[in-house]
Amino acid sequence: MLLVIDIGNTNTVLGVFKGDDLLFDFRIGSNNNITSDELRVNINELLLLNKINKHDIKDVIISSVVPNLVYTWESAIKKFFGKKALVVGEGTKSGMEIKYDNPKEVGSDRIVNSVAAYNKYGGPLIVVDLGTATTFDVINSKGQYLGGTIAPGIKISSEALFLKTAKLPKIELQIPEKAIEKNTPASMNAGIVYGYIGLLDYIIDKIKEELEEQGEDINKLNVISTGGYSSLLANSTKNINIVDRDITLEGLKLIYERTIKK
Repeated sequence: MLLVIDIGNTNTVLGVFKGDDLLFDFRIGSNNNITSDELRVNINELLLLNKINKHDIKDVIISSVVPNLVYTWESAIKKFFGKKALVVGEGTKSGMEIKYDNPKEVGSDRIVNSVAAYNKYGGPLIVVDLGTATTFDVINSKGQYLGGTIAPGIKISSEALFLKTAKLPKIELQIPEKAIEKNTPASMNAGIVYGYIGLLDYIIDKIKEELEEQGEDINKLNVISTGGYSSLLANSTKNINIVDRDITLEGLKLIYERTIKK
């Protein structure tokens, strides 16, 4: 079995693969102050909950956008499993050509998502990750990573509105019923959610224009959404046609297989 771990700014997602089958996935908060011993307890509890023996985990791969947490997770894996985790970065093989000014600047999560999405759906495609940040990653029909766009995530914007205004309350986001709302929380929710739906569709439309200028067949384009807020936003857009929350975990498995050749 393979344990895959994706460390994000807000949440860390863990999954266990047996062959090609994802047996389970679980989401925990990304805590910068957590210790390796506390992580060992978390890992043990998750495995016990899903009736998996720790000795059945043969390898571990980690992707992270939080450098400070990588060492803590590596230490926890070493202590708990007695083995060194593979960390996505230099030395790992994505199998994808990165057409970025400086390929090292691309977040590992963006590469992992792109690798899995292209392997699963082909190109051209856009991967929209609706997490702490909202990222748009573009892959052409040749399987080359072209780059993309980064915007603040919807939760960041919601919290900024609450923190930077004296009288506006903190709200729980949901799909609004209308734009002309009759109370402040509902008005805030409508502005944030409809605003993000508009942001998603406008940026995707711009990317589609640029892909078409490069000779890509837009009729074959897939727009895949993943991340914690995909279930809230994706189905309300005009452009996103696939929601796939397992893309990151599947990408980690692919990169592991391409790096560790049996």
